[in-house]
Amino acid sequence: MLHHLSIAVEDLARAAAFYDAVLPTLGYVRVWADETAIGYGYPGGGDKFALKLRASTVCVPGDGFHLAFTAPDREAVLRFYQTALAHGGTDNGGAGLHPEYGPHYQAAFVFDPDGYRIEAVIVGEI
Repeated sequence: MLHHLSIAVEDLARAAAFYDAVLPTLGYVRVWADETAIGYGYPGGGDKFALKLRASTVCVPGDGFHLAFTAPDREAVLRFYQTALAHGGTDNGGAGLHPEYGPHYQAAFVFDPDGYRIEAVIVGEI
C-alpha cells in the first residue's frame, strides 16, 4: 500500500548514525543522501523510508503511532533491539515474543533518538 514514508528529525547526523546502525540488522541500507535528507531501502533499490531535516518543526506523533519494520528472522529482531539501545535508542517494550499481538508475533520496541516509536517484527511459526 505505501510507496515510502518520511519522518522529520531535529539532528540529521544523529538520526543517520542511529538508522545507519539499526536498519542493516534488518537488511535495509542507506540508498541516497543529501544535505537535508537520507533515504533507506533494500540494497540496489529506491528508498522506502527517509529522514528529513526539520530542526525547528519536528513534532513526533504521540501514542497510537509507530513504525514497524519487517525483520527477516527472529535473530534480526534481537539484533535490531540490541543495536538500537547501543546507538541512542531507548526501550519501549522489550524484544521477544509478544503474544498480546498474536501467538507468533516476535518483535522489538524502541524509541529512536528523536522519540519516534519504532519496531522490528516478524510473524511466523516459532
